[in-house]
Amino acid sequence: MILKCNNLTIGYDNHPIIKDINLEINQGDYVCIFGDNGSGKSTLVKTLLGLTPKLKGDIILGEGLSQKQIGYLPQKNANLADFPASVYEVVRSGCLNSLKWRPFYGKKEIQRTKDMMELLKITNLSTKSFSELSGGQQQRVSIGRAMINNPAIMLADEPTGNLDSKASEEIISLLKLSNKKFNQTVVIITHDLEIAKEAERVITIEDGKIIKDERN
Repeated sequence: MILKCNNLTIGYDNHPIIKDINLEINQGDYVCIFGDNGSGKSTLVKTLLGLTPKLKGDIILGEGLSQKQIGYLPQKNANLADFPASVYEVVRSGCLNSLKWRPFYGKKEIQRTKDMMELLKITNLSTKSFSELSGGQQQRVSIGRAMINNPAIMLADEPTGNLDSKASEEIISLLKLSNKKFNQTVVIITHDLEIAKEAERVITIEDGKIIKDERN
């Protein structure tokens, strides 16, 4: 077990959105949480990340894990959209948590950044401004930023939103690569049924509760 929810209720201002969530996700799983827009999927992500307080129940992480070891890929990184940072700087910024007390990036972080960019085939974009990239390129860079510290869990919230079909296929392929090559647990949040069909396991949310939890 790497992540478990026991009788979890989530929402805002004591207003429940999804009640009594009971699920268990294991190391190396490739899971899709599927539901319509407005069903509370993004609220679930924010609650798992500790960004939104839970209303009731428990979130249990595997032994030795913390929420800092959860990688997060948002649909669109609004904090970076207009920031004049280069692609290299954005990917490297994923190493911040590993610096601890050190004020500067070291050789280890620099090499890790280069390796990640090569893996994702974005080395040619190294000096380009993140804000000038296409949507698909921005998501590819954001995956590098989220993957660089090899997080135990990758939460991808509508990772193909607003992308064309080709870019969407590339992003899903990269998440599958993350799952298979690094044995990372990948949890994709989506309303796209075609993406859900490709997952090993699909958890369906409807009318404020989990109505299905089944393997493809």
